[in-house]
Amino acid sequence: MNDRTDAVPAHWHADTQDAGRLVRAVYECISGPAGTPRDWARFRYLQHPRALSLRTVVEADGSTRAAVFDVDSYIADVEAFFAGNDFHEVETDQRIERFGQIAHIWSKYEARPTPDSTTVLKRGANSIQLCHEQGRWWVFCTVWDNEREGLRFDLF
Repeated sequence: MNDRTDAVPAHWHADTQDAGRLVRAVYECISGPAGTPRDWARFRYLQHPRALSLRTVVEADGSTRAAVFDVDSYIADVEAFFAGNDFHEVETDQRIERFGQIAHIWSKYEARPTPDSTTVLKRGANSIQLCHEQGRWWVFCTVWDNEREGLRFDLF
């Protein structure tokens, strides 16, 4: 892990100094108009080198399965979607629980075609685990699911 603060933009380093800001920075990295390259360099900087993501996939028959990705396989999985779709994930609420060098964040979101659009493409929640080491926070694991018929986020 290389966290040379002189080798990255100052705001990237600042993103890693506050758990809540780190999550908002991840949203910024994956959001943008269709065809606009995402900031994958910044995204990678925010993620622990061994970070994982898990997306709940709902099958046609209603059953669910977990799709699990490391950082690079997540990027490969979403690039075609982002190339063809306006997508802005906007945090609508956040709850942080910290104990020592670990933190758990519940982050509720809405996906919209533009950040200020009243059109909501989907809503859901991210469960994000962070670890603090080498003087900064790292995203270690992100697990998410979207609201759908019969499933609403109501933990807070």
